[in-house]
Amino acid sequence: MVKLKVKDILEQKGLTRYWLYKQMGMSYQNFNRMINNETKSIKYSNLEALCLILDCYPSDLFEYNPEELE
Repeated sequence: MVKLKVKDILEQKGLTRYWLYKQMGMSYQNFNRMINNETKSIKYSNLEALCLILDCYPSDLFEYNPEELE
């Protein structure tokens, strides 16, 4: 299973979900689904925005665990 690690990155950087939500400019519903790994897809533009805002690489955003079931 592939998971988005945004919450971990925010915690490491001392930032809040609300701060990121305001930076992203997305609807709260879509933002919340993305952050909580409740979506099946993520737009490239959102990945790019996350990387720019969090000063990280796309590979930093994901965790892959093939043994975990969806």
